[in-house]
Amino acid sequence: MSRLPRHLRDIDDAEEAEIQRQIAGDPDDEELSEKSARRPMTFGEAVRRKRGRPPAESPRRQVSIRLDPDVIEYFKATGKGWQARMNDALRKAAGL
Repeated sequence: MSRLPRHLRDIDDAEEAEIQRQIAGDPDDEELSEKSARRPMTFGEAVRRKRGRPPAESPRRQVSIRLDPDVIEYFKATGKGWQARMNDALRKAAGL
């Protein structure tokens, strides 16, 4: 009996065939483009790639703007999503 851990032992043809069968049947396995295959993916890239909201077609931009305190409090008092409601009010005022 080998003293090496299982993952370091040589595998026989039957084990290799089973591994390849499992890889072929994996729905999450995707073919890499030639460019992707040349550069290894970091763990952070792999996590960012599969999780979260997809990128927006026209993402919003962050700006700094000075508003009267009572305007800010009015929108904040409406609860979560107040910034989106403020954006909608500005769009309406601009006729967009």
